[in-house]
This record gives sequence, structure tokens and C-alpha cells, in this order.
Amino acid sequence: RDPALYRIRHIAHPRAGDQWCIYPTYDYAHGQSDAIEGITHSLCTLEFEDHRPLYEWLLKKLPVPSRPKQTEFSRLELEGTVTSKRKLNALVQAGHVSGWDDPRMPTIAGMRRRGYSPEGIRLFCERIGVTRKPNTIELQILEGSVRDDLEGRAHKAMAVLDPLKVVVTNWDQAPLELTVPWHPKRPEIGSRTMSFGRELYIDRSDFALDPPEGFFRLIPGGSVRLKYGFIVDFDDVVIGDDGQVSEVHVRYDPATRSGQDQSGRKVKGTIHWVHAESACAVDVHLYDRLFMVPDPGSYDDPASVINPESLRVGQAWAEPSLQTLMPEAYFQFERVGFFKQDPASEAGRMIYNRSVILKDAWAKKQ
Repeated sequence: RDPALYRIRHIAHPRAGDQWCIYPTYDYAHGQSDAIEGITHSLCTLEFEDHRPLYEWLLKKLPVPSRPKQTEFSRLELEGTVTSKRKLNALVQAGHVSGWDDPRMPTIAGMRRRGYSPEGIRLFCERIGVTRKPNTIELQILEGSVRDDLEGRAHKAMAVLDPLKVVVTNWDQAPLELTVPWHPKRPEIGSRTMSFGRELYIDRSDFALDPPEGFFRLIPGGSVRLKYGFIVDFDDVVIGDDGQVSEVHVRYDPATRSGQDQSGRKVKGTIHWVHAESACAVDVHLYDRLFMVPDPGSYDDPASVINPESLRVGQAWAEPSLQTLMPEAYFQFERVGFFKQDPASEAGRMIYNRSVILKDAWAKKQ
């Protein structure tokens, strides 16, 4: 049958009012718009393949300034996401996400706010290529591409999400100021200053009273290096009223300062830390996959399979430099993950969005 090229409706348009009553169809306008705008190749997804004969016929019959070509490729279907604008809009309208720029949304605005770098997204596109075969790309390929790009781009800093107090019992001097580069392989981005003193915080997961096999962090009778600082040796532990470890006491070896170590001592583990007195509290938004299933787009109501743990809001103790507004910078909280300052951050209230986690070999063993 003959295709419909336009329709006539004698009613007011919600935007244009009564200026016209003739409305071209997509098929009629597509090729002409491309030709008028100087498009040479119109790239479409495979569902437009059946429309190509009409696209080409109209260009041949109409007085247009050029003859663009239409080429089709398969849609980018990403595991665990929804790309339907109708379904995404329903999530926004129902308040399941904060908006189109929610860091869990598969939108450019959402990815930017989450901390995905443009270069990381381009790397992802290069890795998956272009194909005519319909397929679904694993989300870990996107996350891996972003992670690989940020590894060489991000400012490296230290923050503790689940703090455990450490007392260096033989430290009897003022805090030591350490000058630490933002990135060991990129001296051009500068350095920052950290303090090392008697009371520190480490992550609770970095100490175990009864360690499993292969645990190379701090344990009773063991030693570990505090990154950029010293090797410390276990001394004692304090158990709180709730039966949990409330403090770990250690002794530092003054001959083992990082960058000046002439002791010859070797330890298997290196952990991150912050100085308790100078550390600052920052808000952390820990984002995970928005949906609990790999194919939420197949559900009439994707909200029914939303991951209730897709956003966890918490607080971390961070080195003082992380209190500085650096909206364009990317950060790696060492041994934790990659983060970006949220646009809502302001002096005195910093918010860091987790972009992607690190590869954690120990988590896989557990």
C-alpha cells in the first residue's frame, strides 16, 4: 500500500497553536532533513532497515540539495539497564530516581554526575565496536573501560569508610607532615600534605583478630605498612562493651619511613589510613546497579525489580585535601574505589559519588 507521508489535523497544536494543520510523518521528513542539513550518512538502528527503501525513493523524487545514505546497526543494549525513554521517564516521575541526571540512570547526564569520564565512555565504545547482530553488552565491560581510563587520570587520595581507631603507642612527638603526590606517575598534577601522628583511623576490614588464610593486613602478632608512612607492629587490642574491637594499639618502626626506608624490612600488606585529628568528614554516595535483574527492559514495570541497595549514603573520614572543591577532578580513594565530587558539594559539605569499585582479589576469595 502507499505510505502515509503527512497527516492533516484541524486542531490547535500545543506549541504552535493554529499556525498550520499539516504534519509530515517521520519517514517523509527524515531524508529531507538530512539532505537540507548536509548529513552524509544517517546512522540508524536496525528497526529502521525496512524504512530505507522509502528514505531513498523520496530523496530520488524530491528536489533536495544532496543524497545522504542510511546505514543501520544494532542497538546498544546494556545488561541491567533500561534504555526506553518512556520507562525511564516513569522512574523519574514516580520518584524512584532523583532525576534524569541521577547517577544510576543510563543517560549522559547521569554518567557525568556519577564520574564516568568521556574518555572512558569512548574507550567502551571502541571495545564493543559496531555490529549488525543484536546483542546485550555486559555492564562489567563499561565499568572496566571507565576503571581503566580513571586509573591513569584520577587523583589518588585516602579515605576510610568504616573507621577503626589505631593508637601508635610509641609516637611521642608532634604530627609529621608528609608531602604525597596526587598520582605517582603524573607529577604535573602536583601533591598534597598529610599528617601522621599518634591516633589514626584504618578501615575496620583491615584488621582481623582471627584472620583467615591469605589475610595479609593487620593481625595480632603481625606487621603492616601504612601507605606513605611507616611499618607498624601489632601491640594490643581494646574490646568494647559490645564485644567488638574498638581500638588497635601498634608500635611504629621509625627506620621504615616510606621513601627513606633503609631497614631492609619487608611486609606483605600495605593499608590506607587517615590522621584522626586532621581528618575531615565527607558524605559518600555508594551507587550500585539500579536493577536486580539483567533484563529490566523486558518488564512492563521496571520499578518492580529496582535494587533497594542501589544507593547507600554514608560518611567517610578523609584526608584534609578532600575538603577542597575540585569539580572537574576525578578521585581514587585508595583501595576503595573511584569517586567524583557531586555538583551539590559546597565548602564545609563535600559529597563524593562512587563511580566504580576497584577490582578486589580478596573479595573474590571470600
